[in-house]
Amino acid sequence: MTKLNVKQKISRAVGRRKRAAARVRVDKGSGKIVVNGKALNDYFPYFELQTLILAPLKALAKEKDLDFSVKVAGGGKKGQAVAVQLGIARALVEWNEDFKKTLKALGFLTRDPRIKERKKFGLKKARRAPQWSKR
Repeated sequence: MTKLNVKQKISRAVGRRKRAAARVRVDKGSGKIVVNGKALNDYFPYFELQTLILAPLKALAKEKDLDFSVKVAGGGKKGQAVAVQLGIARALVEWNEDFKKTLKALGFLTRDPRIKERKKFGLKKARRAPQWSKR
């Protein structure tokens, strides 16, 4: 941590999923989460995605103690939500190392490694071969 972060107690982390990348900043506050300049409920209007993002905070009972500022880009809404979840979990661990055991046991610190497979030459897609006819 830099001296600036030690004084103000700000932690930063990055979360990724597929093509989505989320940069998360955590600060002491009242429980506000701002995503790309909008409130969490406005940016992610679906309850399922909101629950996904708030899961690490609920596991630690820190929903009302910290403020999060998130910048997320790329991918779809679900990929962005999972990227934000990972970024929040990583930022919480940087904020307080004691949270690591709980978050790791619940699987919040594991990045999903699945990404789109590249297209191979001679094929139409990654695995889809051209139609074959015997005669």
